[in-house]
Amino acid sequence: MKRLALIALLALAACKEEQVAAPDPIDLTPDALSFFCQMNIAEHGGPKGQIHLEGYPTPLFFAQVRDMVAYLKSPERDAKITAVYVSDMGVAPNWRQPGISNWIAADSATFVVGADVAGGMGAREVVPFADPEDAEAFILRYGGAALPLNDIPDTEVLGPVNLDLILETPA
Repeated sequence: MKRLALIALLALAACKEEQVAAPDPIDLTPDALSFFCQMNIAEHGGPKGQIHLEGYPTPLFFAQVRDMVAYLKSPERDAKITAVYVSDMGVAPNWRQPGISNWIAADSATFVVGADVAGGMGAREVVPFADPEDAEAFILRYGGAALPLNDIPDTEVLGPVNLDLILETPA
């Protein structure tokens, strides 16, 4: 009987997955570089993103949320993703200064997709908000649709950038 109880206890322990707490977001610093282009993020307006990878001491920063979502959709990654954060543009000081510590978890954000606004690198941006009402107010002014992270279409982030589009840079 003792042996059976021990086997059951070991089986239960083996089934229990260890949950690791997600790392906290890192404040954006003036010397942070964008992952894809290695350009200084502070020199580009619009919302930003950061992705934390298992085993890496610092996150990957992105000058545009569009680029961050493209990385998430890519099958080629350096390590397991442990956390993803985006700028909450509902509380950002302005478009040019999206904030250094107003990060929200990307999986709880509402994203405005298809708005006529240019992100930090000039491409159409995917704009995150913590409050869906802020997203709706943005849509009334700039167009687009509100979507959760997992519903952002590949064509919005992986397709070619049309530089002939006239996109606004919000105030």
